[in-house]
Amino acid sequence: MADRDSPCPGAHPVAHGRPPLPDGHVVPHPPRPAAPALTRRQYAVGWVCAALLLAAALIGMLR
Repeated sequence: MADRDSPCPGAHPVAHGRPPLPDGHVVPHPPRPAAPALTRRQYAVGWVCAALLLAAALIGMLR
């Protein structure tokens, strides 16, 4: 692989896009809301689904 002896080419605008940002800058975003904790019912549904999938896989392998 050839090493580059000169700096990387600069950013260029894209048609109908936002202007390029200098290196190291990011577009500010508002903080994401925290995800609510799972309820016991949601955990139970998850375990039931996992058990059904495991059972289906075992039945499929044994046939």
